[in-house]
Amino acid sequence: MKRVLLFLATNLAVMLVLSLVTSLLGVNRFLTANGLNLGMLLAFAGVIGFGGAFISLLMSKMMAKWSTGARVIESPSSSTEVWLVDTVARLAKRANLPMPEVAIYDGEPNAFATGASKNSSLVAVSTGLLQSMTREEAEAVLAHEVAHIANGDMVTLTLIQGVVNTFVVFLSRVVGYVVDSFLRRNDEESSGPGIGYMVTSMICEVVFGILASMIVAYFSRQREFRADAGAAQLMGSVTPMQNALRRLGNLHTEPLPQNMAASGIAGGQGWMALFSTHPPLEERIAALSVR
Repeated sequence: MKRVLLFLATNLAVMLVLSLVTSLLGVNRFLTANGLNLGMLLAFAGVIGFGGAFISLLMSKMMAKWSTGARVIESPSSSTEVWLVDTVARLAKRANLPMPEVAIYDGEPNAFATGASKNSSLVAVSTGLLQSMTREEAEAVLAHEVAHIANGDMVTLTLIQGVVNTFVVFLSRVVGYVVDSFLRRNDEESSGPGIGYMVTSMICEVVFGILASMIVAYFSRQREFRADAGAAQLMGSVTPMQNALRRLGNLHTEPLPQNMAASGIAGGQGWMALFSTHPPLEERIAALSVR
C-alpha cells in the first residue's frame, strides 16, 4: 500500500507541475477558434511527454530508495558490505565510471541500477540475492548493473519514453479533434470541441499508450542484452553472467515496484512477450554463448 500511495502521489505531483508549466508557457491553448494549432499542440505534447520522463529520471534515485527501503552503505558494518562496496568500486573503475552509491535492501533476489547520470548513480542489491548466489555470481549481477550505468541506459530509456509519450499526447488529440469535427460537421451553431473530442482523446491516449509501452519494452529488452554483454566484458568471461542468470531462473524473484520494473536484474516480464521489459533468461544465456 505504501508503494501504491507513493506512486500515485508522485505522479499527481508531476502532472500538477507539468500543468503549471504548460499554462505559464501558453502551450495549453492549442485549441483555437480557427481550429487546432498543430505547432502549439506539438509544444504542449513535448512538455508533457519529455517533462514527465525527465522529472521521473531526476527523481529516480530518491524514489528507488523510498520504494524499496534501500539503505546506502556509508560505512560498511559487515564483511558482506565491505565486499559489496569494494566490488562495485572495482567494477566501476574498470568501466571508467565515478563511484556509484551502493545500497542494500531487504527482499527477494534482485538488484538494480538507477540515477539521472553516470555521475549520480546508484547500485542496489537485495539481501535475498546476496544470500542465494555465490560471490562470483553476485559479482556478475553487480557488473550487469554497472554496465547499465556505463551504457547510459537510464538516460536512453528516458529519451525513448519522452518521444513516445509526446506522440501519444499529440496523436490522441489530433484524432480526437478530427473525430469531433466529423461528428459536428452539420452543427453550424456549435463552437469549439465537444464531448466527442474529450472522449476520443481519452480513448486514443489509452490505446496509443499501450502501443507505446510495447515500443519502450522492446528497447528495454535490448538494453538487457547489452548489459549482459557488458558484464561479461567487465568480468573477463561470459561464464559468471551465464551462471548468475541460470541461478536466477531457479530462484523465486520478486518484481520491483512498477515504476522501477525495467531496472531490475530479475522480474519486469509482462504477461505477453511484447510487453516484457526483460527477455527470457534462456535467450539472455544463449546470446552470451555466441560472444
